[in-house]
Amino acid sequence: MSADDPSRVRPRSIVRVDLDERSFLRRRPEVEHEREVALFDLIEENTFILKGEGVAPGPYHLRLGLSEDRLVFDVTDELAVPQRQITLPVRPFRMLVKDYFMVCESYYDAIKTSSPTQIEAIDMGRRALHNEGAQMLTERLADHAELDHNTARRLFTLLCVLHMRG
Repeated sequence: MSADDPSRVRPRSIVRVDLDERSFLRRRPEVEHEREVALFDLIEENTFILKGEGVAPGPYHLRLGLSEDRLVFDVTDELAVPQRQITLPVRPFRMLVKDYFMVCESYYDAIKTSSPTQIEAIDMGRRALHNEGAQMLTERLADHAELDHNTARRLFTLLCVLHMRG
């Protein structure tokens, strides 16, 4: 059943995500896989509730991109009627994203050559940074939208993917 199936009405959620990936660098297959999994999982299950007067209850379409050092969430309803544009400064995320990239690189390399115990230790660090990024995103979006932890984790993954620009 696809997210576009009318029998599966999901208010208070995102049912479509488009990434503005202009000028992105060629990414490792592992990163492309992470992007695809994050997009798929986000569409399959998420909680996203816009706050404020006059906004539709969803479901929503989201266009996520970077513009002039800002993370931009363009949220529309299913008829493409704009509901809200949320912009967040990217600067507070920079160090966390950089650390996350470094740990991910170590993780991808470890999968090829390291013991299961070493891989698990690196993965625990990767997950901790991912959770920290999700928490930061949740806090930064709190005035604009309510989202659950898994939705925030998936959006943080997409933020990291968008950071890989030329």
